[in-house]
Amino acid sequence: MNVDLNADLGEGAGCDRELLQLVSSANIACGFHAGDAQTMLQSVRWAREFGVAIGAHPSFPDRENFGRTAMQLPAETVYAQVVYQVGALKALTESEGGRLVHVKPHGMLYNQAACDPQLADAIAAAVNAVDPGLMLVGLANSELIRAGVRHGLITRQEVFADRGYQTDGSLVPRDQPGALVDSNEQAITQTLTMIQQGQVQSLSGEWVKVQADTVCLHGDGAHALDFARQLRQAFSQQQIAVTSC
Repeated sequence: MNVDLNADLGEGAGCDRELLQLVSSANIACGFHAGDAQTMLQSVRWAREFGVAIGAHPSFPDRENFGRTAMQLPAETVYAQVVYQVGALKALTESEGGRLVHVKPHGMLYNQAACDPQLADAIAAAVNAVDPGLMLVGLANSELIRAGVRHGLITRQEVFADRGYQTDGSLVPRDQPGALVDSNEQAITQTLTMIQQGQVQSLSGEWVKVQADTVCLHGDGAHALDFARQLRQAFSQQQIAVTSC
């Protein structure tokens, strides 16, 4: 059994280089919620050093709130902003002899696109315009995945190791109780269940079907590296290979 393990980089966490040695894919902040040209370039170089697949992590223009503010922008504006961010990282990656592999929206852009078909379509259209060979990463069973399919993109359905789920398969909002899974043991159990059984237990106790093509490992937590090592050990014990392919 194989699974991709991804982490967000270039967001100022301070442990990016170490985290890159434990994951198979990196989502690099493109300047709208965090990062700048220099952090993007450094992240690309580190990802290439450790053979990690490089992805763009575009966001709403919201550095003040780390991309977590809900916004209602015209579809054409979102399209232009995603093309701008993805195109910039693609150019930096190729300047280093690398290849951009995927796109995963960040924060509220990701969450809103999971349930807003028009927003999801704008993102998918932008990714397709930059490079139709790019993979689009989105929440499992979401509108973003469906938009990617409509635009002929390869999609990768994502699950979260350390986030709580609602009965519709969406993530519990960060400002609500149960949004984060604080126990490493519980997060590992949840992750293995999603990978091996294709389901996750919501906060209400109901089981929700998910497809776990890739697992998100948040790199900005206080114990991110320790959890990453524990997760990799659990994968090894269950004979789950970590690969970006």
